[in-house]
Amino acid sequence: MASFKEWPSFLMVFLFAHFAQYCCTRIDDDGCNNHKGNSQHRCVPKVNYRHKEKEVLDQILGPGSYDARIRPSGVNGTGDSPCIVYVNMLVRSISRIDDYKMEYSVQLTFREQWMDERLKFNDYNGKMKYLTLTEANRVWMPDLFFSNEKEGHFHNIIMPNVYIRIFPNGLVLYSIRISLTLSCPMNLKLYPLDRQTCSLRMVSYGWTTDDLVFLWKEGDPVQVVKNLHLPRFTLEKFLTDYCNSKTNTGEYSCLKVDLLFKREFSYYLIQIYIPCCMLVIVSWVSFWLDQSAVPARVSLGVTTLLTMATQTSGINASLPPVSYTKAIDVWTGVCLTFVFGALLEFALVNYASRSDTHRDDMSKKCDLERTVSMDVGDYEDGPNSFNMVRSNSTKPLMRPELMMSRDKMSQIIHQTPPMEKNSCWKSWMSKFPTRSKRIDVISRILFPMVFAMFNMSYWSTYLFREGVDEDK
Repeated sequence: MASFKEWPSFLMVFLFAHFAQYCCTRIDDDGCNNHKGNSQHRCVPKVNYRHKEKEVLDQILGPGSYDARIRPSGVNGTGDSPCIVYVNMLVRSISRIDDYKMEYSVQLTFREQWMDERLKFNDYNGKMKYLTLTEANRVWMPDLFFSNEKEGHFHNIIMPNVYIRIFPNGLVLYSIRISLTLSCPMNLKLYPLDRQTCSLRMVSYGWTTDDLVFLWKEGDPVQVVKNLHLPRFTLEKFLTDYCNSKTNTGEYSCLKVDLLFKREFSYYLIQIYIPCCMLVIVSWVSFWLDQSAVPARVSLGVTTLLTMATQTSGINASLPPVSYTKAIDVWTGVCLTFVFGALLEFALVNYASRSDTHRDDMSKKCDLERTVSMDVGDYEDGPNSFNMVRSNSTKPLMRPELMMSRDKMSQIIHQTPPMEKNSCWKSWMSKFPTRSKRIDVISRILFPMVFAMFNMSYWSTYLFREGVDEDK
């Protein structure tokens, strides 16, 4: 047994052995290997896989091993079959839908996937999941372009929003964030009760279908963010389809996304339809004003007419000049007609009032002439008649039988035509003896009734057509 003086040496050796074992167990699995049946640990140097990535990239993308000008082989590994490129995207936002220019702006993350066997590499037992590049010109890229694009740009803040991932089996994933302004031909016949379909088309520019084919990725090829907000529109649904195009140089692969938008009607109800209704109703106030209030009725009619014309011009200024009639054109046109009709109604009332005044004046003049002529006839009958009448009373100098005939004649002149007993309409209209007043009274009833009938036919027609378009 060791002496007491040798105990410190044994203790130091024991502590050093345990410390060395602890250090080895903390090293990565590649640095420390535990062999079964052996209690000792063998430590190896740790591998720097970032350095290995550089070596792999230099190896597979070297000038002697890879040429980015040559497209990858097909599915069977030969150059006879076309290269298959799978496409998917994420719609991040739709910022603007312009009715006048017929275009819309969208921001999306666009992704492409294809197989390039020349880019296969050793993954070191799963330690290298993929290689990342930021320079697209280092590898072969599909020549895809957006056929209905008007403007577009990449995003470079803070760094370019693009990456390329190369997987060990040769699969290449290309992802980029882009903003596009795309054309969207619109049919505005039902505006603003319409639905619009805007497309996003992606076509190969130079490679025909013999060399390159685009396919939608299985699963969810198009994704939309949950909090997507559109001004005055709602994205109802979206559909994916193929749209291969043939030209005199060959057939080219094409993909498209149809975005179905529904216009929000509440904005137009508040800004257009309700104000137009109010202007039409205000124009009817002139029917209740006195026919002699010419300045008030003229001012009211002209003001509502000019306001309605300004409203119509403002609506048309925000829409393109099209060759067909829109639903909003029917509404504003009829409202403008009602306002103009109210102004014409006052012109008719004014003419009828002057005609009634002229007729009354002529009637009074005729009565006066008849009275004078009868007086002269009585005097010509002789002095006996004149003296007899004069001596008996102080009434006008005429015979009693002539006076009776004059009273009857006056009653005939001023008597109204006999009314039918059961005619309520004639009985009610007899309360308004002048034609001008009758025109105002009829207008108070006729204008609202016709406008209500127009509203019923307008909304039933266009809402029904909107429902039919929705079913399609």
